[in-house]
Amino acid sequence: MDGAGIHVFRDDEEIRKGEVIKGELERAIKNSTIFMPIFSKNYAFSPWCLRELAFRLDCLRNRDDNTMILLIFFDVDPDDVKLKTGLYHDAFQKHEQKFGSNLVQQWKEALMEVAHIKGWDLKDTGQGELIRSIVAEVLIKLNKREKILPDHLVGIQDRVEVVMHLLDEGSPDVRYLVIHGMGGIGKTTLAKVVFNQIYSRFNGCSFLSGVREAIKDGKIIQLQKQLLSEIFDSKPVEIFDSDAGINHIKWRFCHKKVLIVLDDIDEWAQLSMLAAKGDWFGSGSRIIITTRDTNNLAIEEYKVYQMTELHYHHALQLFSKHAFKMDSPPHDYDDISCDITHMTGGLPLALEVIGCSLYRKRKPIWKETLKKLQSAPHQHIFDILKISVEMLSEEQREIFLDIASFYVGEERIYPYYMWKALDFYPKIEINNLIGMSLIKIDDHDRLLMHNLLRDLGREIVR
Repeated sequence: MDGAGIHVFRDDEEIRKGEVIKGELERAIKNSTIFMPIFSKNYAFSPWCLRELAFRLDCLRNRDDNTMILLIFFDVDPDDVKLKTGLYHDAFQKHEQKFGSNLVQQWKEALMEVAHIKGWDLKDTGQGELIRSIVAEVLIKLNKREKILPDHLVGIQDRVEVVMHLLDEGSPDVRYLVIHGMGGIGKTTLAKVVFNQIYSRFNGCSFLSGVREAIKDGKIIQLQKQLLSEIFDSKPVEIFDSDAGINHIKWRFCHKKVLIVLDDIDEWAQLSMLAAKGDWFGSGSRIIITTRDTNNLAIEEYKVYQMTELHYHHALQLFSKHAFKMDSPPHDYDDISCDITHMTGGLPLALEVIGCSLYRKRKPIWKETLKKLQSAPHQHIFDILKISVEMLSEEQREIFLDIASFYVGEERIYPYYMWKALDFYPKIEINNLIGMSLIKIDDHDRLLMHNLLRDLGREIVR
C-alpha cells in the first residue's frame, strides 16, 4: 500500500491503552476512507480486533458515513467468520469469562454482519498476485468523485434538505429531479453539494458538466463515453455514433443503481441521448438535471425544485465573505454593503463577483461600483445572464425587453393587449419566459423580474 502511494494507518500494541477505543486510534478509524479487517485463524482471540470491528460498524450505522469495508480472509473461510464453524468457539468462551456475555454477543453480531461482504480469499493461495489485485482495487476506490465546491457556501443547507427529500433515496423507483432557476442562481453548486453527499451510496456515478454547450459543439459521443467510463470506473469504450452510445447506456446500466447529474440541459433532445427513460437504469437510480428552461424538457413526471434568490441576511453574509473575508461588513462599510447587496437581488453569482472585485479596495471605488451597478450590471454577470436572453425567439425577446423597460411591477393585462395586437402570442410566450426563469407573475397578476435581469434588458435596449 505504501509503495502505491496510499496512506495507511495500522494500529499496534503501543496505542492500545485501556479497554476503550479513543485518542489516535479512534480518530484513525473514524477518518479512514477504507477499513480493511484481515480475518485470520487467531483474529477472534484479539479483543482489540473485535472492538475495532464493532466500533467501525457502529459508526457506519449511526452517522452519514462514506467509509468502505474491504475484507481479507487469511487462511479462513467466510463461514468461519460467520460463526458457522467452530474455529472461533474457544476464543469467545474465553472472552465471555472476562468481558461478559452482552459485550461478546455484540462482537459476534459484528463478525456475522460484516462477513457477508464480498472479500478476498488468501487461503492456500499465492499472495503476490492477490496483493496486487487488492492494491489496484483500493486505488480505484480512492479515486474520489467529489466535486470542487466554492469556498463560501451560505444558505444552502435548507435547499439541500429539500432536494434530498425530493430524491427520497430509500425509494426503489428510478427518479428524475430537475433543479430549475435563472443563470447564476446556484443550480450547479446545489447539484454538486448533493452529489458529494450521496454518490458513494450508488453502484456508479457521473457528473456531466455543461451538457448544452457540449452537444451544441458536436460532443455528444464524448459525453456518452465519459458517462460510461465514470459509471464503470474503466477506460472509455469505443463508440462511433450517438445511437451506439445510447444502446451501450441502455444495455449496461439497466441493472445498475446509478447517480447521474446532467448539468445545464434545456432540450429533450439533449436528455434523450444520455438518460431518456427510467427503464434504462437499475432500481433506485437517481438522475439530477439542472436547467434554466423547462419548456422543452417534458418533465411532467419529474420532481422539480425551483431555485429562488438568497434571503437578504444570507446574501449579505455571502457578499461579506467575498468582500471582507468575514460574515458581516465592518461598521463603516455597513450601509454601502447593504446597498450593493440589495442591488444584486440575492443572486449568488453577482454577490461573489462583485464582492471579490471590491476586496481590499478603497471607499471611493466602492461608491463608483455602486453607481455602475445602478446603471448597468457587472460585465461578468452581464455575460452570464445574457446567455438566457440570447436563447429567446424574436417575440420572446421583445416581450422581455418591454417588461424590463416599462412593466416591472405592472399588471399583466395592460401590455398583454399590445403584444396580442403585434401577433406575439403573449399567453404562450409569457409562460415560456416564466419557464426560463426570466420573469415571474405574482399573486396579483403583476409582472416581476430579477433586478439584474431588468438592468440587463435595459442595457441591451440602450
